[in-house]
Amino acid sequence: MKRIKVNTNLLTFIFLFLMTGVVWAEERQVDSQGFTVWLDCDKRGVSRFEYSLGEDTGNEKRLNKYTRDPNLGECQQLSTRSYRKDTPDHGRGHLVAFNHMDYSVESAKDSNQMANILPQTTTLNKGAWLRTEKITECYREFGTLEIIGGAIWDSNPRILETHGVDIPDYFWKVIFREDDSIAWIMPNDDTATRKALDTFIVSLQEIEKTTGYDFSDDLDKSAKAGASWGLDACDGIPKWRS
Repeated sequence: MKRIKVNTNLLTFIFLFLMTGVVWAEERQVDSQGFTVWLDCDKRGVSRFEYSLGEDTGNEKRLNKYTRDPNLGECQQLSTRSYRKDTPDHGRGHLVAFNHMDYSVESAKDSNQMANILPQTTTLNKGAWLRTEKITECYREFGTLEIIGGAIWDSNPRILETHGVDIPDYFWKVIFREDDSIAWIMPNDDTATRKALDTFIVSLQEIEKTTGYDFSDDLDKSAKAGASWGLDACDGIPKWRS
C-alpha cells in the first residue's frame, strides 16, 4: 500500500540501530535545538526528521512568525508567506510539532523555521497528523520516546512556485516507546481525518519499502499495531493537551 518505568538502554539501542545502513543522497542535514531534519534540496522540503521527547516541561507561547535559515541558501523554501494564498487547501504543516519544542525560546523558534514546514492539507494537518502529535504528547509523560518521520513524493511534481517547494503526496511517522512502536503512512489529502488514522497504520517493513529507510533486522519489522495508541491514559494528567 503506497498510501501507501522507561527502559532507556533499550531506547538508545533502538535509536542507534535505526540509523544502521541508511544512505540519503542529495540531502542536507540541519541540526536544530531538540531535533534534526534532512532537506531534499531539489524539492526544497523535509525528507526526514528525528527527535527524542521526555516528560513535558515546556510552556513557551505559540509563535506566529516563520523564518528562513540564512545558512541554507537555495536548499530551502523561497518564502515564509502562507501557502493558502496560492493553494487554499494547504496550510503550514510542522514536521516536528511546535508544542513538542516549547521547552525553550530557541527550540520553539527553530520549530517555526521553514526548514521544518511543508504544505499539508487542512484535513491532514488538523486531523490524522494532529492526532499523532497528541498521541506523542500523551505518551511522553510516561517515558522517553523516539520519533522519526518524513515526506513522500510520487513521480509527478506539484511545485508551489511562490515557495519553490514540491507538495508531498504522503507523510510518514514512527513512534518508539520502551519495546513498542507504531507507524503510519498518511495521505496528504482530504481523506486523512482523525477518525481514519487507524487505516493508515503500517509495519516498519512497509515504511522501508515505501521510503527506503533502513531499519535494523533486530527489530520486528513485519508486525504492525492493531490500533493507534489511545489517549485515555493521560486523562488524569493536568494540561497535557496544551
